[in-house]
Amino acid sequence: MTSPIRIIATEDGSQSLYNEALNETYHSTHGALTESQYVFIKQGLDLLVERGETKIDIFEVGFGTGLNALLVQEYAKRNPQLTISFTTLEPFPLSTSLISELTYDQLIAGVSREDFEALHDCAWEEQVNLSPNFSLIKHRIPLKDFASNLGFDLVFFDAFAPSKQPEMWEIALLSKVSALMNTGAVFVTYCARGQLKRDLADLGLRVETLPGPPGKKEMVRGVKTANEKP
Repeated sequence: MTSPIRIIATEDGSQSLYNEALNETYHSTHGALTESQYVFIKQGLDLLVERGETKIDIFEVGFGTGLNALLVQEYAKRNPQLTISFTTLEPFPLSTSLISELTYDQLIAGVSREDFEALHDCAWEEQVNLSPNFSLIKHRIPLKDFASNLGFDLVFFDAFAPSKQPEMWEIALLSKVSALMNTGAVFVTYCARGQLKRDLADLGLRVETLPGPPGKKEMVRGVKTANEKP
């Protein structure tokens, strides 16, 4: 049976995936690598480092191709003063054949093919040290089933668009994410829906609407300033 997921090229020369069942791509067609670097690294991780954070616990909703995790691992290699742990959820992992055709490692200086493959090959539900200051734990479960005693400093909310997976953007799941965030933690996503911004504000986040990556007018960043409002 033909897979409903296939590789596509995006405008910056990097690859993404197209899910035929959802009629949706995993990244912006204007540039998968550019989008991830801008939304999650520049507007997320950079902000914490600029604040002086050196131990950073990241929570990602949507491991997908592993592009965000690879960018964070590369960031950790360039910044040995940091210690980064990366927790990610992916209920529907990609096939090994698809992973073998992805070439992000060829576009990101400082990481190898072995680094990229290790992200996908390492055991699920087990924390693995992939470099001296970067560890990864992958959970093969949906967000609704995830529980953790950890508090996170940075959230990469990289679910499919609200028009394709509306349940992922409902306040019940956003509240669950907010409860996992430390005070001062940062939430970043490519989405800029008005309802999302209102819900995040109701959950105690200070919400910013930022310029978006190429092809997208806006994105959202939230900083947790308080507990969820009663």
